[in-house]
Amino acid sequence: MIKVKKDGIILEKTILPFENEGVLNPAAIREGAFVHLFYRAVSQGNFSSIGYCKLMGPLEVEQRLNVALISPEFEYEKHGLEDPRIVKIDNLYYLTYTAYDGANALGALAVSKDLVHFEKKGIIVPQMTYEDFNALAETKGSIDEKYYRFNQHNHITEKEGLKMMLWDKNVIFFPRKINGKFCFFHRIKPEIQIVVQINALEELTKEFWNNYFIQFNDYVVLSPKYEHEISYIGGGCPPIETKLGWLIIYHGVRDSIKGYVYSACAALLDLENPQIEIARLPYPLFTPEEIWELKGEVNNVCFPTGAAVFDDTLFVYYGAADERIACASMSLSELLEELMLNKKEDEN
Repeated sequence: MIKVKKDGIILEKTILPFENEGVLNPAAIREGAFVHLFYRAVSQGNFSSIGYCKLMGPLEVEQRLNVALISPEFEYEKHGLEDPRIVKIDNLYYLTYTAYDGANALGALAVSKDLVHFEKKGIIVPQMTYEDFNALAETKGSIDEKYYRFNQHNHITEKEGLKMMLWDKNVIFFPRKINGKFCFFHRIKPEIQIVVQINALEELTKEFWNNYFIQFNDYVVLSPKYEHEISYIGGGCPPIETKLGWLIIYHGVRDSIKGYVYSACAALLDLENPQIEIARLPYPLFTPEEIWELKGEVNNVCFPTGAAVFDDTLFVYYGAADERIACASMSLSELLEELMLNKKEDEN
């Protein structure tokens, strides 16, 4: 098994109004000697914004803003901006987040040239009901019955005066175009789906999504498989390009007598066709063990959302018990070696 070091807590909540209930689930991007963290900051009443912190190296806090960097502005995000991820494609930074309006949680995008000023592009995932999604997705065969269980909102069709939509979260771009096209993950529970072959984001129209869902099973890239992820899985850190494939750190969830347990997991996808799974760890990369992971706003949570590589060490930044931000580290080469011992074609 791969050896993982728990480096401990990086950030905790403060008395500042915008983050006095918790800090968690940070986007991370390395620029030279620094790591920039864009984290979910929670205020009283469970309203979220995005805070900012700069690390010297992977672990040392050098700068932290005392106000939110990105705050709710529009109706679609009036209840909060949650769980950001960030990548740089060409000369532009793409920061994705979950926009929550009090009823619906949907993937949205903001872009920046300097990591300071962000232009919001709005919701980029489909805006449709579960019933419409299901009708399209089952056109060419049945889908996992868990889609019904997780996405039909207990038959609630309206909340706070808003029509209930299919929740589509964990939008994560690949950090470069593949064959000249944009590629990104998104997540409709219980599996991780992938969008490929997008020339421009303007192509993500209602018609695009209708056609996409008709071929839905073709775009499921990872499904729950092992015990630690059996309930559902979702995106984690942006893909990391290696010689062996795209390293994917994602989250896996299992139910227990104490509720859901969230763990960090690892898989490897093909570089030129990331719809192909090469390998996957049959055990969690790391799981809640420390007190800061076991007890918090939501107990038993390690929720990976950002990563940085220094030499051969991979640092994974994660939300710990939905209340604080922690980091775990490991040898990148050892992780890849371990993954290659668990290749998909070797399972039979």
